Amino acid sequence: MNDSSDYLMKSLIKFFKYHGLGNDFILFDYLEEGISDTHYSLNKEFIMRICSRNFGIGADGVIFALPSKNEYDVLMRIFNSDGTEAEMCGNGIRCLTKYLFDKEIISSKPKLSISTLAGPIQVSLTKNKDVSVDMGRPLLKPNSIPTTMPMSEFGLPKTSITLDGMKLNVCSVGMGNPHMIVRFDDLENLQLYTVGPKLESHKFFPLKTNVHFLKVISKTHLQIKVWERGCGETLACGTGACATLVAAHLLGLADNSNVEVSLPGGSLYISWPNRDSSVFMTGSAELVFEGVLPCDLEKHFHSSLNS
Repeated sequence: MNDSSDYLMKSLIKFFKYHGLGNDFILFDYLEEGISDTHYSLNKEFIMRICSRNFGIGADGVIFALPSKNEYDVLMRIFNSDGTEAEMCGNGIRCLTKYLFDKEIISSKPKLSISTLAGPIQVSLTKNKDVSVDMGRPLLKPNSIPTTMPMSEFGLPKTSITLDGMKLNVCSVGMGNPHMIVRFDDLENLQLYTVGPKLESHKFFPLKTNVHFLKVISKTHLQIKVWERGCGETLACGTGACATLVAAHLLGLADNSNVEVSLPGGSLYISWPNRDSSVFMTGSAELVFEGVLPCDLEKHFHSSLNS
C-alpha cells in the first residue's frame, strides 16, 4: 500500500448497519483495535448527523462494540439518534449479537455475555438464526424504574392521567430503562406525534420514558405502537415489548409464555416464566449494508468512551 492509499484508509471509519424489525442502528466495531488504543467516541452532534435520514446514513441509534474491562465478552454502548446515551436496547443488542456471529468474532461459544449500562445481558443464536436474549428481571418498584407514579395492588406502578382531554390508563415497568404502557385499543387513529412527546417527558418520569400504546388482541397476542425516548416513533422496541408483556400479565391481560408482541416492524416473542425470573425475548436481526465514513477525527471525535 502506498502512502496516499494508506492515508486514505486511516481517514475512513468502517461501519455496519443492522436492523431489528426495522429499528435500525449504525454499528462501530472497536473490538479488534481496542478502545484503549483509539480513545475515540462519536460526539453528540456527529451522532445526530449520521443518524439523520436526509443528511447522514439514517438510523435510530449508534452502537459501539467495545472490549469489556471485566469477565464479559463484549461491552455495548448505545446512543439514541438525538445523541443521548441509553442504558440498553433490546433490538440493539440483538443487532450487536447477530454482528458478532456474522463476523465470527466470537464463534466458539453457544452463549455470549454482553455488558451494558443496565447490567450484563446473556444472548445466544437460535437454530433458525434468530437471537434469544435473557433481558434480566423487570424493575417494578417506582424508584428503580425510575418513576413517581404510585404503586398499585397489581404489583407495578399504575395510575390514570388526563392528556388533551383524554383520560389514559397508564402503568410503568423498568427493563434497565423506563417504560410507560398505555392501554389504547384504537391504534389506527392514535395521534402518536401529538401524544408521544408529551408522555415521553411527563412529570412522572424524571429521566423521561419510552412510551408504548397497547392493544390486546388475545392473551397470547399483543400489539403495540412505540414512541421511543430520544428517538421518537420507531418500528420496534425490544425492551418495550418485554415491559409491555410484564405489565399485561400483571394486569391479567396476557399469558406469561411465548406471547407474540406485534410491532409495526414485525413480531417478537416474549416469555416471563415467573415473577422472580428474567424476561426472555426472541426475534430477528439482519445486516442492511456496510460502508465507510470519511471523517476528520479531531473535528468529530472526542475521548469519552474510556470515561
